[in-house]
Amino acid sequence: MSTKARRLLKEALTLDEKERAWLAEEILSGLAPGATDPGYEEAWSAEIKKRLGELDSGKVKPVPWEEVERHMRKILDEPAAD
Repeated sequence: MSTKARRLLKEALTLDEKERAWLAEEILSGLAPGATDPGYEEAWSAEIKKRLGELDSGKVKPVPWEEVERHMRKILDEPAAD
């Protein structure tokens, strides 16, 4: 990850939940995957069903957001590798 991306993510994580959700939606909408890949919706639907099946079967365990956030902050506090 570039230094600029790390800096932006670190700053974004200081926003409240509503602001982070809005920002994430804006960034993702800028990618416009459906415009370039007509199979996008079907592929995501299949992936979601697969992941839900893995959760339901116990094959994978969910990770609490607090743990993910701690891990992300630890990574962001480390020097960039670029």
